[in-house]
Amino acid sequence: MMNDTGSSAPTGGLSRRTWILGASGAAAAALLRTRPSAAARAPAIIRRRAMADIRLSAGLSNNARLRPVVEGRVQPQGIDLTITTSGVTELFWRQLHFAEFDVSEMSNSSYIITVARGDTRFVAIPVFPSRRFFHTEITVREGSGIRSPRDLEGKRVGVPEYQQTAALWARFALQHAFGVAPQAMDWHMERPPESSHGGATGFEPPPGVGFQYIPEVDSIASMLASGRLDAAFPTFRPGGAPGLRGLFPDRRVETERYYRETGFFPFNHCIVIRREVAEEHPWAVINLYNAFLEAKNLMNEQARDLAAVYFDLGLLPRQREGTLESDPYPYGVPANRTLLEAMTRASNEQGLTPRVVGLDELFHPATMETPAG
Repeated sequence: MMNDTGSSAPTGGLSRRTWILGASGAAAAALLRTRPSAAARAPAIIRRRAMADIRLSAGLSNNARLRPVVEGRVQPQGIDLTITTSGVTELFWRQLHFAEFDVSEMSNSSYIITVARGDTRFVAIPVFPSRRFFHTEITVREGSGIRSPRDLEGKRVGVPEYQQTAALWARFALQHAFGVAPQAMDWHMERPPESSHGGATGFEPPPGVGFQYIPEVDSIASMLASGRLDAAFPTFRPGGAPGLRGLFPDRRVETERYYRETGFFPFNHCIVIRREVAEEHPWAVINLYNAFLEAKNLMNEQARDLAAVYFDLGLLPRQREGTLESDPYPYGVPANRTLLEAMTRASNEQGLTPRVVGLDELFHPATMETPAG
């Protein structure tokens, strides 16, 4: 069974849906330790109000770039947030099915699908706190005959959820960097409709794609172990499991190559706000954006403080210190337009949406020209 980060975990006798919803809400990661120099600057960032103009509920993960908002160290001006933290698998399932939260972290791919299908419950804020090179996390089984991406053609591939953003980006890289189309693989999806995000978005297997659901009594991990699957991606990690290895022998080499040649550092989450809240309180949209931006900048500052000792001691070359001033997690539509347009095209290209969704359909108009931050 795959958890919300995609790694394998036993169900312990629970049904898949019970396990997914329970495991996803497990305890959050430990908080980062703060150096005194960063803590001393914190009061300049924290803004507290005796009384907020509005109260909103929020569903967020404990992502490092969201953590200052989750902890209350950064608060959106005029807004009192009641925050629920959860693993993203549970969080997205709850929001897509029931719209439980006024503000929520959200799967980019699932959100694009809802908009394409005419679901107008949400409008997005261009905050992208989570990024990875998902195609570098493909796992293959020894004995499968897979030595390169092209060897995935004709193979049985397990995926937690076909429509998830991580899978979309992995297929995008396979198709456009290695010439392996989604139709060339036989897909096995782990989450059944009742416990999948696709169950809320009306997901149907794209035409021409070999597709089947993994039986309730099985999982990606068990089917890899028994030889009934050849590969799994994009977020299955073999860990200490025997007979499994990464498709790319050196993920770092492939990461550097892909980024150098494409300039893409793919993201998979954004922030959405319930449309009725945005329409009633349009000022809240930018205030939320500014708070999330402030939270990310605070964590960047803390990272620079933590790294300073390595330069001071000569453990890292001083000439590389300037690289810490760059931000690989830019927010805003203008700074991410190329990546966003590639993602919406890929959604249509892979048969997840019947048309290419425009960015102005996804993001609140007040955020379309927000400067990069």
